[in-house]
Amino acid sequence: MPVHTVLSASSLEGDSVKNRQGEDLGTIKEIMLDTESHSIAYYVLSFGGIMGLGDDLFAIPPEAMRLDAKNKCFILSVDKEKLKKAEGFDKDNWPNMADPKFRSNIYSQYGVQQHSQPKH
Repeated sequence: MPVHTVLSASSLEGDSVKNRQGEDLGTIKEIMLDTESHSIAYYVLSFGGIMGLGDDLFAIPPEAMRLDAKNKCFILSVDKEKLKKAEGFDKDNWPNMADPKFRSNIYSQYGVQQHSQPKH
């Protein structure tokens, strides 16, 4: 029987994100919730700056991330070079994350299947 864990969103913010090769990809900046489906809509990854300054932010579909509770980090199945080329945004100019086109583009960018569309 699988073991289910329930964690607070605030306990995950700031957790490191690594790829399968163990390279550091940044940290979880925010966890965005879909209020209609009561589920995680996106993880917001902070990546690219120095000590948190000048970082780009990236919306990551939850299906692209895996929590490694033992090592207290997330695993994102993408190499560092692909992430550097991904569509990001800055802290002062967030995209409309509820936009179905944005959602479709993000899922495509990370090569994961959309399981359900949020209700609007």
